[in-house]
Amino acid sequence: MATEELALLGTMAGRFLDRHATAADVERWRINGSVDRDLWNKAGEAGLLGISVPEEYGGGGGDFRHEIVLMEQLGLRGVQGFALPLHNAVVAPYLVSYGLEAQKRKWLPKVVTGETVLAVAMSEPAAGSDLAGMRTTARRDSDHYVINGQKTFITNGLHATLVIVAAKTGQEGGAKGISLFVVETEEVVGFDRGRLLHKLGQEGRDTTELFFHDMRVPAENLLGGVEGRGFQQLMEKLPQERMVIAWQSMAAIERALGTTIDYVKERKAFSKRIIDFQNTQFKLAECKTQATIAKVFLHYCTERLLQRSLDNATASMAKYWLSEICCQIVDECLQLHGGYGYMLEYPIAQMFKDTRVNRIYGGTNEIMKLLIARSL
Repeated sequence: MATEELALLGTMAGRFLDRHATAADVERWRINGSVDRDLWNKAGEAGLLGISVPEEYGGGGGDFRHEIVLMEQLGLRGVQGFALPLHNAVVAPYLVSYGLEAQKRKWLPKVVTGETVLAVAMSEPAAGSDLAGMRTTARRDSDHYVINGQKTFITNGLHATLVIVAAKTGQEGGAKGISLFVVETEEVVGFDRGRLLHKLGQEGRDTTELFFHDMRVPAENLLGGVEGRGFQQLMEKLPQERMVIAWQSMAAIERALGTTIDYVKERKAFSKRIIDFQNTQFKLAECKTQATIAKVFLHYCTERLLQRSLDNATASMAKYWLSEICCQIVDECLQLHGGYGYMLEYPIAQMFKDTRVNRIYGGTNEIMKLLIARSL
């Protein structure tokens, strides 16, 4: 997968993060509950936003391989608070794939510059992985839709200025009648952001609740222009979202192993380095083997994604397996740090908190197993 272009992107992204996402910056974001708003503009100026958006809309014209490079650079530096992958590789593809031409020309250029920050609103207090159980409704009223409801666990919820909202437009039960609306948060009345949610990890991500009270959205903001296609659109894009989580897990694994190997080579116990104990060598050998197998599988899945042949079950395997292995390896690495592994000043302790959610968001791993089982 390595090419000169991808290597240059990695170098550029790494330099950007080293300058604008230092350890002090990341700590400040954790305390504040969000990254600085102008970081999005700086990322846009550096060419890191919309890298897989077609060039005709101002984007980089790349593909998922370019998004992987960014995820690796973010993960290796522990910059999980900057939800750039969600903006680039999860939400923007909805606009690219389903937006009408006028919609794409209106919204995508600002997505690339950072003037617009993206979010997607699917989860509700009573409907997480069960998208068909959502209660948010959208009723047609002349040339507008009136939307009422509530969403929760929304990443980029504080800064987002363009939110793709899933809502029921029909009376049919289950998944039927769901539509996606592009809500320009600064242009509508009846839109409210809730509090920043206090999370176990990834504290720097601005995760909030969103409320819609008779929110009037222009009918032209119905994504794709046809009602009732929302569930299909979500199902078609969820495999890539799950690959995003899998690759983020992979980056965390590599960071955990790297920092732990450095630690055990320096730390001593009973007058010998921790790395010189057979138990340490065996534990790290197991972790290295698991990481290698995981990455080979990820490359296989990525190739299928690029060929548009990645099915839902296989994407679910990637998300489930990588997130589980990630948590296991981070836990083993924390144990090798001894008491220091429990101290938040050490990166491994923060990784332990940050990676736990990988088994939950994007569809819980229990849901992943159900999806896999359906392919049996």
